[in-house]
Formats: sequence, C-alpha cells, structure tokens
Amino acid sequence: MTKRTRKVGVTGKYGTASLGFSFIWHKGNDDEVSWYSAMVLPCMEVTQHARYTCTFCGKDSVKRTAVGIWNCRSCKKVIAGGAWTVSTTAAATVRSTIRRLREVTEA
Repeated sequence: MTKRTRKVGVTGKYGTASLGFSFIWHKGNDDEVSWYSAMVLPCMEVTQHARYTCTFCGKDSVKRTAVGIWNCRSCKKVIAGGAWTVSTTAAATVRSTIRRLREVTEA
C-alpha cells in the first residue's frame, strides 16, 4: 500500500476521478471489470478509513481495526460490523425486526 497523506487522502493514490462514484458491478468484458476496480474500490477505501459515530457514547471516534472489527477510541468499545462500514443494511434489518418482535411480545 502506498503512503497515505493528511491532505490528499485516497486522491493521491487513485487520482481525482476516483471519488464520488457509486457501488455498481458490471459483468462483461475485461474493460468493465477494470472500470469497476478503478472506480468502486477507491469508494470502499474511503468508507473504510472514515470515522463513524459511536452508538454508545455518540462521538465520532469509531475507526476500523480489522475486517469487520471497529473500535471506539473514546469509550473503548469494540463493535462487530461490516467490512467497509460500521453498520450494514442487513444489520439494520435485523435490529428493526428484533425491535418489532420485542414490541409485539410486550404488548
């Protein structure tokens, strides 16, 4: 991995056209696969190096320590999450389902 800097971030590694693209998978010839690796992988790298808000203390101090392991530097909690982001859509679905079932059983 190349050296990361404070000012340019991932732009110094991939160039200025690497930011702001969505997660789109194209199946097809080798040109489309290279487009995917050139445009989507920098977005994943930006999301994995970002700071996230801790659900326990509310501060923006959650950083990724390993794949799926997130650590809050403020309250020292360790959170199991997604590979590139703290919470995934599947985890949000499970949380809402558990909350709904808990409300049904209590009522």
